[in-house]
Amino acid sequence: MNNEELNNGLPENYEELKKAAGRSADWRARLEAVEELGRFNHKQIIDILNRLMISDPVYTVQEAAYAKLKAFGEEVTVPSKNKAELFRGVSKIVLRVKKSLPRDHSYEEFKEKLKKMRIDVYDAYEGEKGEDFDAWLQKLWASATK
Repeated sequence: MNNEELNNGLPENYEELKKAAGRSADWRARLEAVEELGRFNHKQIIDILNRLMISDPVYTVQEAAYAKLKAFGEEVTVPSKNKAELFRGVSKIVLRVKKSLPRDHSYEEFKEKLKKMRIDVYDAYEGEKGEDFDAWLQKLWASATK
């Protein structure tokens, strides 16, 4: 990206993009917001990108925010990919959801219930695990004891 492609003002849809960047239950919306915001070199946008780079639970979003900040010439450090758990007590969350279902429920029923009860957890792990999400979640579900 060269400097000619950057705009130093705020985009017309700044408020909408700011909200999208804060949607805890939609990592794709946050990623899209990073991409769009990254076209505008402005202090308010740099603040949002810094927050996402440092604290977003999904590494893909952190990495995109880092790339945009780097393109702005900001001195930033590559975010660490090594995180123990995105959400503290995820095993307890899974167990709570499992307990709320009938004893003979299926994995698919569990998955849907988790999505309804804790979309933030579901979405963050789906974004972080990618293709391995179902295998990871199924293993967690199977190991959770009632």
